[in-house]
Amino acid sequence: MIWWAVIVGSIGCYLLKLAGLAVPESVLARPWVARVVDLIPVALLAALVAVQVLSAPDPSGGQQLSFDARVAGLGAAVVLLVLRAPFLVVVVGSALVAAGLRAIVA
Repeated sequence: MIWWAVIVGSIGCYLLKLAGLAVPESVLARPWVARVVDLIPVALLAALVAVQVLSAPDPSGGQQLSFDARVAGLGAAVVLLVLRAPFLVVVVGSALVAAGLRAIVA
């Protein structure tokens, strides 16, 4: 049963990509479409980061809001990005902050 879901999902993703390639150039040339297309990946990535950082498993089987070392790591990443640090410094710095807090608390 699960393989059918994987196959149907794969076909759906391929058809969605094919539909995106079939969009006429005149539609893509509109300024508001270009702005929206540029902002969609940023919004999706921000939503993914927020869900991964702020959610934790709930004992009842669901999800709950959680503030732990991941939030501090995200805060460190934001500070380093504001300071215009290179990407590798941002990743390593935020990982060190999160790992340091986990080591202190544990």
